Amino acid sequence: MEQQRPENPVVDKIITNHVIYSMTAGAIPLPLVDITAVAVIQLDMIKQLANHYEAPYDQDSGKSLISSLAGATLARMGASAVKAIPGVGTALGISTQIALSGASTYALGKIFDAHFARRGSIFDLNVDDVKAKYEDLLDKGKDVVKGLKKEKKGEDIPATIAKLKELRDSGAISMEEFETTKKKLLEKMAG
Repeated sequence: MEQQRPENPVVDKIITNHVIYSMTAGAIPLPLVDITAVAVIQLDMIKQLANHYEAPYDQDSGKSLISSLAGATLARMGASAVKAIPGVGTALGISTQIALSGASTYALGKIFDAHFARRGSIFDLNVDDVKAKYEDLLDKGKDVVKGLKKEKKGEDIPATIAKLKELRDSGAISMEEFETTKKKLLEKMAG
């Protein structure tokens, strides 16, 4: 039976923050832009976890591992593409994309946390060995996302815009994507 890692507030904060950033990026109303932003956020999380554990890190290897583990990207792309359908498609696509983005980021964070904690590196993670664990963590991540959504329910639109600004400043989304999303949020606030 696998041992549970003791609480590590630094690591838990890295993962939780990136789950929230991924959920915010998943809300970008532009199909496929959201997926790109989430991938950038996930890479940043893995890099921060590697730095925390002083593990070697390589961005290309990180991209490859994310792609291999999150093979559910096809499902995420489907949720993203649904956003292109006017009206209900946008709302449904955004809701689904928020959940999948956050859950996937949570699962990846937990996988890499455990791997780096065992002194593994970005170069020696065996994807086949952790795929089943990733799927289990993806399910748990969906519950974590639901909890975060409830916790953030009272969060106002200006706070969401501030998170989008952080994504823009980090390069995860462009100025145009930021402005488009901000405009939609402000319209929602006014309307």
